[in-house]
Amino acid sequence: MVRNWAPTGRTASPEVPTDTELADAVGETIHTARLDLLPLRVEHADEMAGVLGDPALYEFTGGAPPSLGELRTRYARLAAGAPGGGTVWGNWVLRVRADGALGGYVQVTIREAVAEVAWVVGTPWQGRGLAGEAARGLVARLGRLPLRAVVAHVHPDHRASAAVAASAGLVRTDLVHDDEAVWRLDLPGPRPGRT
Repeated sequence: MVRNWAPTGRTASPEVPTDTELADAVGETIHTARLDLLPLRVEHADEMAGVLGDPALYEFTGGAPPSLGELRTRYARLAAGAPGGGTVWGNWVLRVRADGALGGYVQVTIREAVAEVAWVVGTPWQGRGLAGEAARGLVARLGRLPLRAVVAHVHPDHRASAAVAASAGLVRTDLVHDDEAVWRLDLPGPRPGRT
């Protein structure tokens, strides 16, 4: 049976959805027990600049905290959507319901029915299980789409991020990409001809 990936009011198709249909499906708010994963908007940059301002967040990924201007430019590009050509982006900020603050983000890039996911939770919100909760919410949403797999790249020394990947159902593989371990969850994917 094909999972009902279609946005509300549409009938699920046994065919692989178009980029636009996938973008519509991943562009919705996701709710978890303690979080609202809100589709990214440029306006989120003002608050997210503070969330992403701790240099410790870049210990495993490299780089440095973005300036507000850099973040606004990046968010404008991301909010506009992927350039097409078989690639779909989904980007959400994490609103922590308890205090209404933004505490991080999750994102997905979908190519050839494989979803590559990533997550970042700001330092003040770490250690509460929010990254795992957000990743599980995202993976659950992706599990309703006709995808073959969900993957994540995790620095081999980043134990907290490895725990997040595992909590979302991903399993570490023997593959390494850009010095990061590849974690993977296989999904049923599209099954043409079945409804």
